[in-house]
Amino acid sequence: MEIIKTHIDGPVILEPKVFGDARGYFLESFSQREFDEKFAIPQYGHPIIFVQDNESMSSYGVMRGLHFQRPPYTQSKIVRCVQGRVLDVAVDIRKGSPTYGQNVAVELSAENHRQFFVPKGFAHGFVVLSDTAVFQYKCDEFYHPESDCGISILDPTLQIDWQIPMERAILSDKDTRHAKLADFDSPFDININLY
Repeated sequence: MEIIKTHIDGPVILEPKVFGDARGYFLESFSQREFDEKFAIPQYGHPIIFVQDNESMSSYGVMRGLHFQRPPYTQSKIVRCVQGRVLDVAVDIRKGSPTYGQNVAVELSAENHRQFFVPKGFAHGFVVLSDTAVFQYKCDEFYHPESDCGISILDPTLQIDWQIPMERAILSDKDTRHAKLADFDSPFDININLY
């Protein structure tokens, strides 16, 4: 697995080694041992142990996000697209961060096999760019509905190029009600342990 740093400290792109031949391909989608080695766990003080896997299937234009869980149930995630294509986005919501409100966007697809690590202190969302997409993600904390929160995925101040015509966007009622960044009081600050 290769780790590709992004312009914001925290979120990284993960590229697994893909072994392909005339029969198809094989890849190791996750190894706790390799993940621990690559993330140099001693510098963070504790290992990141993933406890829940989720999967969604969505059609073109579906937007989900920008989600996170409030303390004490914060989550780090590894996300990937196993069918189709999505644009995946992490937004820095750590108060005091020099990159507060900035985002990292990466295309994840069944073809490129890329994965995206989204640490604590970031809001996460995606949009489906293909006819349909199957999206999977690992979380290091269980889902706690009372801690579920978000910021508006359509906030223009975030300057996210979602790569679809907005008239084709499909959002849940819940995701249309999230506050814009300017009206949002983040529960995170720059001192949060991202991992």
